[in-house]
This record gives sequence, C-alpha cells and structure tokens, in this order.
Amino acid sequence: MSIELELEKMGENSVRASKDIRSLKERDKNNILKSIIVSLEKNKKNILDANSLDISNSENNLSKAMVDRLMLDDERFDGILSSIENVISLEDPVGNKLYSNKRPNGMLVERVSVPLGVIGIIYESRPNVTVDATVLCLKAGNSVILRGGSECFNTNSEMVKSIQGALKENSVSKQIVQYVSTTDRAAVDYMLAKMGKYIDVVVPRGGKGLVKKVQDTAKIPVIGHLDGICHLYVDETSDTEIASKIIENAKLRRTGICGAAETILIDENCVDTHLPKIITDLINGGCEVRGDNVCMKISDKVLKASEEDWGTEYLDAIISIKTVKGVDEAIEHIATYGSGHTESIISEDQEKVEKFLNTVGSAIVMHNTSTQFADGGEFGLGAEIGIATGKLHARGPVGLEGLTTYKYIVRGNGQVRP
Repeated sequence: MSIELELEKMGENSVRASKDIRSLKERDKNNILKSIIVSLEKNKKNILDANSLDISNSENNLSKAMVDRLMLDDERFDGILSSIENVISLEDPVGNKLYSNKRPNGMLVERVSVPLGVIGIIYESRPNVTVDATVLCLKAGNSVILRGGSECFNTNSEMVKSIQGALKENSVSKQIVQYVSTTDRAAVDYMLAKMGKYIDVVVPRGGKGLVKKVQDTAKIPVIGHLDGICHLYVDETSDTEIASKIIENAKLRRTGICGAAETILIDENCVDTHLPKIITDLINGGCEVRGDNVCMKISDKVLKASEEDWGTEYLDAIISIKTVKGVDEAIEHIATYGSGHTESIISEDQEKVEKFLNTVGSAIVMHNTSTQFADGGEFGLGAEIGIATGKLHARGPVGLEGLTTYKYIVRGNGQVRP
C-alpha cells in the first residue's frame, strides 16, 4: 500500500474513532489510562531495549543534546507513568459550561467545551511525547495520529503497541491512537498538505527545522513554537546567591530543552556585585559564555558575543550575556530578539517585577524562578502536548484544556426571530 493510501485510511479511521471516543464518560477514559500504565509496565523491558537500539543506531548522527532527548532510563520511564497518573487525577475538560445566558425571549444560550477531534502529532527524539500526547488527547476526547522521528522509531513502535493493547482490553477502537509506520519524510508532507479533511490541528514537537517545515507547509491549524529563546533579567535588587542559583539551573539542568535559558540580561548597576559569580558558576558548570565588552572585562574566558548570538537558541551548554540599563531596556531587548516562549525576572523590586510581568508579551513570564519550570507537569496540567507561543487558542504549556474547543448550544421552545 502506498504512503498516500495508508495515510488516507488512517485519516478515515481516526475520524471514526474520534466520534466513538466522544461517547466515553470520564470514568471510562480514566480506566483506559490506568490500563495504559499497566500495559507499559508489562512491556517495559521491550521498550527500554528498543530505546537502546535507537540510541545505538543514532548516536553517531545526533548531537549530545539530541541523544539526551532520545534516551529512556528507569527514572524517565517512571516519570512517564507518573505523568499518566497526573492526567487521571485531572478533571475531564469536556462538557464544561463556559457561558450561559437566558435570553429575554426564553431561549437558553450555552457555550460548552468539546474535543477538537483528530490531532496530528509530528515530533522528534523524545519518546515521552508518544505517551504524553496519547493520554492528553484521549482524556480530552480526541483521537490522535502520531508521526515520530526515525531516530526513535523502535521505541515509539513498542510504546504504541502497549497503548493499543490497553485500548483493546477496554473494548474500544485501537484506532483512537495510530502511529505512522514509515520513516519516509513524504508521509509528513502528505499529512500537512493533504489531510485537512481528517486532521483538525497539528502539533509539532522538535527542533526549529521540523517546526518551521510544519508551519510553512501545513494547510491545517498548527499549535506550537518555532524557537525557545528564553531570557533571564537580573535586576540590581536581586540576591546574588539566588540569581546565580536560578541562572545555573535555567541554563544547565538540561541544555537541550526549549525552556533552557539562552540569554542573560543584567542591570549595569549590579555588574560588580553579581556578574563575577554568575560567570564563574556557569563556566565551572561546563558552560561556554559569550558576552558583551563588560562581560569580557570580568573574565578572560568570556568569548565575544555577536549580534547573531542575541537571537540564537543554542540548545547546548552555551549562553549569551548582555548588560542593560534597567528593566525597560531588558523588556525592549526581549521584544526585539525573543521568540515569545519564556522569560524570567530576578528582582526584589515589586514595581519592576509587575512591569516586567505585565509588559513582556511572551506566553510564559516568571519571577524569581528558573525558566526550566516552563512545563505542563510543573504547572499542574498533568502533562503537556507542547508549548505554544501563538496568540490564538492555546498558549504556553498545552494541556487538557488546550486540546478542547467549544460550541454553542441553544435551547428554545418555538422562538422565531422577528
């Protein structure tokens, strides 16, 4: 069967399955999620073995950061199971009355949350996306078509096998969750350009190249972000120890995630008190520092930052640092070079904090904390299907609510419009 025919069949099956899943009650959906946990645990050895094979096949062709994204171990596997438990604990986002208005003529107008329908997920490297996307889509009443990267094909295939087994055990269609079984990139092109009659929204998860391709090619609405150029602004009122600790975590905890800090903006009034420790701690942590002339005077290990650095998402142990004249210049820099993802201010001046939080237009703005908290699980959403930086529909970590839309239900008793 050709790629086109296979995808058309998958699309038809997903539409049919999306109608079936809408009839499931919250209890039914939670029981399926519990079964997925059991099924994944039973198949854990095969999944980890498949992951080892994927790493062996890919490590010579991928960066260290990409290999880290691909890798599954016991701790990350347990984290995946824990994220399912979190989703189970969340309220069903479907069927909620968002608005109600009894009109003077007796008509009742209600706005009610409903599933999006069929969601296409196109992603790279991270095997946890397979499970996170599945359980979120399922709990929100959607069917899903998964297309993972070739570097994670074996891991994803084993995971989907476990998930579909759990669906079968609960006597529901396994086509609620389908996985594109080819690594041919033509499948992605076809999904984006030709499957608008089946897929209601596409969510890309991966590097800039993948996301840009999806945004440029898709004839279907896209939820996602292109870059994660995250900033930390260090105000003169901040505590030196706290600032350095937050920065080190924001950059070095995991350098390859979209919430990793890429640029530090530091108030010129605290260069002497804060910058030496910040630079020293970063360098001692294995981070390359690129800075302006002020930073280069602090340490001869700081490299000269170029104009390009201010707009670069490194996804590696590299960071750029620039001195600014207060919070206004920091906000202006972020507006010029930022990607609308996540920004954080480290300050004890409440007036400056509120100005930063209310003026910066990114999807996530923070105060006195690490940008690496930009995550659905950390926000109490149970898990996330991705981060969205657009200004329509979902923004920030896209959890259950972001996978629903709404419709109006109008109840009357014979009214006609004059």
